[in-house]
Amino acid sequence: MELHPETLISPARDAATVVMLRDTDQGLEVFLIKRHGLSDVLGGAYVFPGGKLDGNDAELDMATHLDQDGHALHDSLNEPELDATTAASLYVAALREAFEESGVLFVENSDETTAAQAHALLRQGMSFNEVLGALSLRLQTQHVLPWSRWITPRISSISSKRFDTRFFVAQVPADQTALHDNHEATESAWLAPRTALTQYWQGEIELAPPQIMSLAHLARHPTVASVLTEARARKPPVIEPQAHQQDGVRVLCYPGDVMHTVRERALPGPTRLLHINQRFEPVQGFDALFA
Repeated sequence: MELHPETLISPARDAATVVMLRDTDQGLEVFLIKRHGLSDVLGGAYVFPGGKLDGNDAELDMATHLDQDGHALHDSLNEPELDATTAASLYVAALREAFEESGVLFVENSDETTAAQAHALLRQGMSFNEVLGALSLRLQTQHVLPWSRWITPRISSISSKRFDTRFFVAQVPADQTALHDNHEATESAWLAPRTALTQYWQGEIELAPPQIMSLAHLARHPTVASVLTEARARKPPVIEPQAHQQDGVRVLCYPGDVMHTVRERALPGPTRLLHINQRFEPVQGFDALFA
């Protein structure tokens, strides 16, 4: 993962991402897409479908096209400083990005036919909001649960942009197929969390620190139901890594680390990653991701 010069940069932009899950005979799998190599954010890296909040997300007719009201969605995010409209907009952004980047449409009575119709309208130039209106669709926010909130460090490591990204978890509808869009994403894969991390460790794929830590967390779960049960049982933790230099090595510290200003842990696994061997890795090696 290429590091950028350390630069104090602008306030973080609101964003949302969906960690899409499925059960297999071999266990839990996660859907990952490979960002286009020319993307100005994590180009070439494998990520969860997502992107920044768009102004149009707040303009959706929420009462018609959401299955929960803004106040319920606001409560679920555990961000008192947000207003209900912005909270609902983050859900809309998450589901819009999931649809645009993977083809999965989280709506009531979803199926492959409905998803295909929606894609056809999107290709014709309709906006996501217009597609929902044309097909009289309601987004299934109840099936998308807040998982964590990642805020880019105030000192940049791998990007010149900062984001305040809400991570949601959701099971992919059984009657839909996730596939990259061949535009913003050039490849995609369903992988067990530990398998994805093994491929990263072996240099086969690139991952950014939020994906590394999230996959290490998910690797502790055997099934989708296990993940969703945890998501329902607690509020999404806020993770704002703090960057340091130690003996000439870039160190990203997470809540609970002795060098982080927040003493309470937010995640299982290591509390810091080092940028060595041209990648981010725990102090004690690969197995420390799962300790």
